[in-house]
Order: sequence, then structure tokens, then C-alpha cells
Amino acid sequence: MKNTEFLSNLSTADAKKLRDRIRETKINVLLVGGTGVGKSSTINALFDSQGMDNRAKVGDSTKPETMEIDSYEMENLIIWDTPGLGDSIEKDATHKIKISEILRRKDANGQPLIDLVFLILDSSSRDFSSAFTLIEKVILPNLIEGDRDRLLIGLNRADNAMSGHFWNKSENRPEQKLIERLEEQVKTVSERIKADTGLDIEPIYYSAGCEIDGEILSHPYNLQKLLSFIMDRLPKKKRAAIAMHINENEANFRSNDEKADYAEKIEKSIFDSVTYWIKDVIGDVAGQVGSMVKTVVTDPKNIKIAAGWAFSAITAFLKKK
Repeated sequence: MKNTEFLSNLSTADAKKLRDRIRETKINVLLVGGTGVGKSSTINALFDSQGMDNRAKVGDSTKPETMEIDSYEMENLIIWDTPGLGDSIEKDATHKIKISEILRRKDANGQPLIDLVFLILDSSSRDFSSAFTLIEKVILPNLIEGDRDRLLIGLNRADNAMSGHFWNKSENRPEQKLIERLEEQVKTVSERIKADTGLDIEPIYYSAGCEIDGEILSHPYNLQKLLSFIMDRLPKKKRAAIAMHINENEANFRSNDEKADYAEKIEKSIFDSVTYWIKDVIGDVAGQVGSMVKTVVTDPKNIKIAAGWAFSAITAFLKKK
């Protein structure tokens, strides 16, 4: 069975109803991090915002591009980009107030507006004390108890964690000495957050890559892993909605640490979400279609085509008029 068969079996009316409901689902992601950690480049590498007037702007200097909390709308995906912290004590205090305010906002249904808080750190830094304070004093106090698992921490610029040393450029991956350094960073950050807040959070080290004026200076690494963790932390019903925005450049997701089959994890997240929507929107045919979905997900032959589903099939279905 092809992995798109269960969608092609829907009637035209049901397929349109399903697409419309998913497209109407708003996803709000709050980006937090210090100046120059690569928030904009991370979003541009993960999501396909080509042609959008509000495409996240990438800075090529230490000057922060974001001075206020700006929102970049890619149809139903809204990225809230907070000012970079670390400029001054006075500015940081103001920025923290703004972050608190947006975390307390509610949507039209009275639910928290922000679906995911994505805190990005710089792997080349050795001092994350301001980030730990931000988590403990600003982020967690403004998240309701059930939403504290919506916090994701990324360690960007893994390729520069040791000043560019021990990075295999030809294979676009860290060598053993750099892996040990990155794993130690993950452990340190995780243990500190556990001690301060009691939360178990596993940071993900990655590289968003670097492209300035069309010139590629470095390639992305571990983005497929990062994307799988983003999916895990989003509400189930919103995972299909964000899938239509995944960057279609598969090269961005090619190099990963291979500790798990992240493509399979992404595929399962998307299928689970689509199944939810089918049951909610179509109802009377949910059992039949749900059975098809289960067959696709559990068939080993289909599991290995996860990337093809995540990057093309669901996008094509959702963007279809």
C-alpha cells in the first residue's frame, strides 16, 4: 500500500474539509535566545518560508536584527521572534517582561497562545547562566503545569563548539572529540535545569548551517532530530498543520547523529495527527481510514519512506486546492 493511499480514498468533499480544518489551525512558536545564537537561520532552515514577505531575517554581524517581539506569519504558522538577550541589564529586564506577557496570552478558546517555547543557545559558549535564569524566573512561571513539556532547548552551531576544530567538513558531522564535548554540554545543561526546576529536559545539539548572500558557508546538521523533537512537543492535532511548512530542501535534513530513526518519528507524528483530524472532521469513515493509516505506519516497507512522506506527500495534500 502506498503511504498516500488512505488520503486518495477520501471523497473530494471530505478531503477538502480535512484540508481546510488543518489549514485553519494556528501554530504559535516563541523563539528565545541571546543575541546572535542563530534563531532566524534555524527557522529558515527548518521551514519553507520562500516567497514570504516576512521571511525571518538573518543577521551577518553581532548587531541584533530583532529589537521587539516580531511575528512572522507563514499562513497558519506564526513565529514569535523575541529580542536577543545579553545586550544590557536594563534591556534584558524589559525583554523579559515582554516574554512573560506573550507567554500569558490566550487564544480565542481561552487556551495558551504559545504552543512551543524554543530556547536556542550557542554551543560555542561556555556560560549559559543567563539562560538558566530565564528558564527558572521567566519561562516556567508563565507556563501552566500541563504545558511545561512545551519547552524545547537547542544548542546551535555544533560545528563551532570547539572553534571549528574536530568537525569533518566532507561528511558534515562531528568527530569523536567534538561529540564528547557536545554530549558533555547536553549533560551539563540538563543537570542544571533539573537542579533548578525539577524538569527533565534533553537539549539537542545541531547546526542550522550558514548562508549569506547566497553563499553557503556551512551545512545543517541534526535538523531531522530537532524537527522530530518539535513534533513531539506540539499538541497532537497541530503536528499535521506544521508539516505543510517543513522545508522541502531534503539536504537540510540529511546529516544527523543517527541515534534513532528520526524520519520514522516524524512520520508517526504526522500520521497520528492526520488520524486525529480524520476522526474529528469526517467521523463516520474514521474507522475505515484509521485502519488504512495503521497499516501504513506499521508496514516496515512504508516506514523507510518516512522522509518522502514528511517532505512531499503531506505537503502536496494540504496545499492542494
